[in-house]
Amino acid sequence: MVNDSVDVLVPRLADVLRARGLLLATAESCTGGLIAGACTDLAGSSDWFDRGFVTYSNAAKTEMLGVDAALIAAHGAVSEPVARAMAEGAVRHARAQLAVAVTGVAGPGGGSVEKPVGTVWFGWRLPDGTHSEQRRFGGDRAAVRAATVQYALERLLILLG
Repeated sequence: MVNDSVDVLVPRLADVLRARGLLLATAESCTGGLIAGACTDLAGSSDWFDRGFVTYSNAAKTEMLGVDAALIAAHGAVSEPVARAMAEGAVRHARAQLAVAVTGVAGPGGGSVEKPVGTVWFGWRLPDGTHSEQRRFGGDRAAVRAATVQYALERLLILLG
């Protein structure tokens, strides 16, 4: 399944979620809604896709998803605790049972020694709990964002078994 295109991943995800009667929500920062967009490009996605939260600012993460501002202050927006809180908040604020969250540094600026451009934290909320992972992607802003969308969907399918 690794390196399948988004055009292949989304129909697979749709089939799995429809078969299980599950709804998905997204909580996106660095991708600005691209994951939700990829999901809703597929006709009939309302059967399995509930909603997307574009929480680009820290205030949006707090207001829309309930991410504690102190958590963001302590760890930074691009961090494991924030990605996990975003995924959990998406499920709490939606009708969905599943969520994928992404927060990262897409570039070309904004990177640091600890969090260089291309650093992305992922959070996935599933019925069995919350999963998280960090990845670093190369390339320009568009490449980092595209790789983030693809990985978020690939890993969700893997986690769903």
